[in-house]
Amino acid sequence: MVPMHMRRLPKACSLLRLPTLNVAKALSTQPLSCARAPLAHRTPPLHVLQSARAQPIRELLPYADFGVSPITAAATNATDAAAATTATATTSATAATAATAATATASDAASTLPAASLASSEHELVSEMTKHVRNGAEEPFFMIDLGAAYARVALWRAHLPRVEPFYAVKCNPDLALLSLFASLGVNFDCASRAEMQAVFSVGVEPERVVYANPCKQPSHLRFAKENGVQLSVFDSEAELVKTAAAHPSCELLLRIKVDDSKAQCVMSDKYGAPLSQAASLLAAAAKHDVRVRGVSFHVGSGCYSPTAFVDAITRAAHVFEMAADRGTPMDILDIGGGFPGSDTPELAFSDIAAAIRPALDAHFPESRKVRFIAEPGRFLAAKTHTLAVNIIGKKTAVDANGKRHTMYYVNDGLYGSFNNVVYDHAVPEFKVLPEVGTGDTCNGSDGTCRTAAKPPLESCSIWGPTCDGFDCIVKSTRLPDLEVGRWLYFPEMGAYTSAAGSTFNGMPQPDKHFFARAAADAFAVNAAAFDEASEPRAMAACA
Repeated sequence: MVPMHMRRLPKACSLLRLPTLNVAKALSTQPLSCARAPLAHRTPPLHVLQSARAQPIRELLPYADFGVSPITAAATNATDAAAATTATATTSATAATAATAATATASDAASTLPAASLASSEHELVSEMTKHVRNGAEEPFFMIDLGAAYARVALWRAHLPRVEPFYAVKCNPDLALLSLFASLGVNFDCASRAEMQAVFSVGVEPERVVYANPCKQPSHLRFAKENGVQLSVFDSEAELVKTAAAHPSCELLLRIKVDDSKAQCVMSDKYGAPLSQAASLLAAAAKHDVRVRGVSFHVGSGCYSPTAFVDAITRAAHVFEMAADRGTPMDILDIGGGFPGSDTPELAFSDIAAAIRPALDAHFPESRKVRFIAEPGRFLAAKTHTLAVNIIGKKTAVDANGKRHTMYYVNDGLYGSFNNVVYDHAVPEFKVLPEVGTGDTCNGSDGTCRTAAKPPLESCSIWGPTCDGFDCIVKSTRLPDLEVGRWLYFPEMGAYTSAAGSTFNGMPQPDKHFFARAAADAFAVNAAAFDEASEPRAMAACA
């Protein structure tokens, strides 16, 4: 059986080439409302938009499910995916040619997108969230701004045009995002069989995947071989031996250890070979007859130092020279992830890019024909999600000094979307959603409200819904007195949130509502280029 990602699509299928002008017209400021999608759906995740009005999410995004990870849904196609061995061998050359041409066209189009006009404004998102509350929403929900995803890709292309983005699937494996990124020519960094299955399920060719886990499970490595994924990474001789046995034709990048002390989440204590071991690892690769195509590194997730990238590029260049001296020149440099999800007064993405560009030019001029790739995760995903939570309870506590403190309980917490507080060192910012029928908004940090009379601020904390006393989202803040039933919303919750969320205590994960502002105007100028670029990756929803 030919796996899903390799199948030719019958003419009877309704095709979606994303983003086309028709799709752009369909993505109006109407939200794409959500409903639970049964796992019985086995179609690619983006159904054709048949009119300019919003469609229910079960028709638009059959894979979108709330309470079961989309990766789980994709993983049910394991039998189909595992059958790719023969088909991949016979079609990979053709697919690679088509993918390369398509990606180049899509990349050119994305670089001209009017980024500032694509992402929805806070006012638009608040308006849509308020509509859902007015329509009876009670459970927590995400507003997913597809325009923000376009905008981030456009920003990347503008500042790092020589570097191909490989989206880190682990950051947020939502299949709608994967499909959208794929249509824009973004490639994928996968760390497991399930992540590879997920990107295959949205029509991504194996040539667009880097299996970027330095320590791979043998069964997952065999899956990569069977499905034509030919690029991976290593940082030890044991990994070389494993790769030579399970996937001898796989080409590798040597993951080196770099300074990640300026990052939210360090990785060097687990992955990366010291420079002192690089020569011996290159020799070991030759001994085991495994080709090393280049170098990879990671400066840590959420890096706030442009110089960390410059230093890492310099170290990588040193390894390139080692390989050249051995007579085995390299031609790929993977500069990893660590790019911020949003700009701060202290650091902007443009600052990091401004440091990276001259470093690449200095060590790897275009005449060397080195291919540059990167693994952005939070950079692409963070701004796409806004989380709305409902205040389900409150009580007043009095401390030892007699000071009153309000404890608010909301219906998502550390075991759900706010696991980023524990694992990602996040400090969530939030605001109060305007009460239905009024025009007020209150900032979470200082309580500033757009109302005629500003209510007094009170000391408070915000807690999750589980029975664990550890489940505290915000330990101390100040807000006006809020009644049970009011809503809070947390922007920029698209990275490392739902991906690691659980249903501990039976608490459901948030629903999802997809939204894009008037996309017709934003994309009209690029429609023809996107149509042409998306043709090889056309997706289908067949009855």
